[in-house]
Amino acid sequence: MKLLSFKALWGMEGNYEEQFARVAAAGYAGVEAALPPAGMEEKFQELLDRYGLAYIAQVFTGEDHANSFYRQVEQAARFGPVKIVSHSARDCMSEDEQDRFFASALETETKFGIAVGHETHRQRAMFTPWTTARILRKFPELRITADFSHWMNVCESYLEDQEEQLSLAMERTIHIHARVGFPEGPQVPHPGAPEYSKELELHLGWWRTILNRQAAEGAAQATFTAEFGPPGYMPTLPFTNVPVANLWEVNRWMSERVLEHCEAKKMVSKS
Repeated sequence: MKLLSFKALWGMEGNYEEQFARVAAAGYAGVEAALPPAGMEEKFQELLDRYGLAYIAQVFTGEDHANSFYRQVEQAARFGPVKIVSHSARDCMSEDEQDRFFASALETETKFGIAVGHETHRQRAMFTPWTTARILRKFPELRITADFSHWMNVCESYLEDQEEQLSLAMERTIHIHARVGFPEGPQVPHPGAPEYSKELELHLGWWRTILNRQAAEGAAQATFTAEFGPPGYMPTLPFTNVPVANLWEVNRWMSERVLEHCEAKKMVSKS
């Protein structure tokens, strides 16, 4: 199985031209980003084609969640994305409201034929292991984008009491957000820092389980995005707002660490 590393445009400086050039030069397989703003669609597609980059689209539901999901998936489909990552519904919605949304979302996914991973994100319906497990049991066809850094933060723990829910989530994962969280936050200052070795090894173990399952099911390729973000995800020095680490280098380190770890385990081949 080939493991494809994507670069999130979140937190990158410069215009699309500069961002795409840097991503391509660094050897990433593609970009993960929100839909381009009005008037930039043609430029966005031209840059994808010019640099030979695949695209994972991000969508964010709001207000009328089902209709906003439909509209954004319809727009994303024009770019031929390999997958869509969705921030879906809200944590404050009732179970009935969430169920109506996901039933509608599955109809949309079927119509457009694009794999959607609903992200395990704070503020969204899948903000905890147990809310996610309920939804996944209700809708066996749903798939997720695993970002367990959020769960570690929300649960303020190492998720040691969520083994059953984690197992179900990993079975349904089609895309990984490789960010390392800790019980007091969704992003460590640097995943290579020795004081966060426990958190790093936990996340690597979860990602390894996901990729092993995908390989066992015969997947030809798998995808992940190192998704460390800028301030206020990235901690800053007091009184200065200066980030404690370089965001580009942190994401490069995480991407390379995942690839090296998986290759060492003879799980995947590098893209």
